[in-house]
Amino acid sequence: MASLWKLPVVYIIENNQYAMGTSIQRSSSETHLHKRGVSFNIPGEEVDGMDVVAVREAGKRAVEHARSGEGPILLEMKTYRYRGHSMSDPAKYRTKEEVEEQKAKRDPIDHVKKLLLDAGFASEDELKSIDRDIRAIVTESATFAQESPEPDPSELMTDIYIEA
Repeated sequence: MASLWKLPVVYIIENNQYAMGTSIQRSSSETHLHKRGVSFNIPGEEVDGMDVVAVREAGKRAVEHARSGEGPILLEMKTYRYRGHSMSDPAKYRTKEEVEEQKAKRDPIDHVKKLLLDAGFASEDELKSIDRDIRAIVTESATFAQESPEPDPSELMTDIYIEA
């Protein structure tokens, strides 16, 4: 329907290379997920989801496409998750060396940090200060959530669009 009606939608597939315990190469005959829109006449693009700049640029192009009246577009963000799929997934289907290599060579936070330092947009001390501020906000937010009372059950049906 999005394609038929030329809706301004940007679909994003986060492809982290693995399902619960199986690599995409073993679970899908077509591993280029950005092609999934082809049968609906929705263009797609594969994006290095580990590169903040590449994601930003692809996002800008996709939004421009959607806003231009051309209809929906699909972005496949190729990422990598360092941990298991869930708490019950020990991630035994890949080697520690594979995970460590991804962390060492492809970590998006380390990559953007290097870009900021190399371009002179921030110093190491400024980035450490930002990191401390963020950790304090996260800790404060987690404490607030843990110490807050549970909402009243009557709140379950508020802010819904339709009653069934």
